[in-house]
Amino acid sequence: MIEIAVGLGIVLSLILSETVGVTAGGLIVPGYIAFNLHDPLRVIGTMGVSLLVFLIVKGLSIKILIYGKRRLAFCLLLGFLLGYLSKLYLYFPEDNVNLAAIGNIIPGLIANWMERQGVLRTISVVIITASIIQLLMMLLGMEIPHV
Repeated sequence: MIEIAVGLGIVLSLILSETVGVTAGGLIVPGYIAFNLHDPLRVIGTMGVSLLVFLIVKGLSIKILIYGKRRLAFCLLLGFLLGYLSKLYLYFPEDNVNLAAIGNIIPGLIANWMERQGVLRTISVVIITASIIQLLMMLLGMEIPHV
């Protein structure tokens, strides 16, 4: 199922990028977010980690040159690290609260696009695209499992 969500996300992201000129945090991000829309706390946690990565990279870019592939690498590494830490410290199974980031590279990809096209635009496009993907999957008769 996740493969279909990611595939639909790639197609929809490409269409949006070519027609409207906005990108939903990279090609694979909307599919992973769509697959986890049933758990809004994880989506919020992922956006929070992404925002933190964005702010750290923004702060670092005052002191060092961060652009292009270097910025992407910083975002991915910080997203990976902070996403891992969120899985350790923001998951509370006894209270049924899970604010852990989705995936390992998703927060970094989102943060990289926040830097490119703005925070509000990126978050909005990610959520809208993920919602469309989930709707398409429901219309195709593929129910996303609620883990």
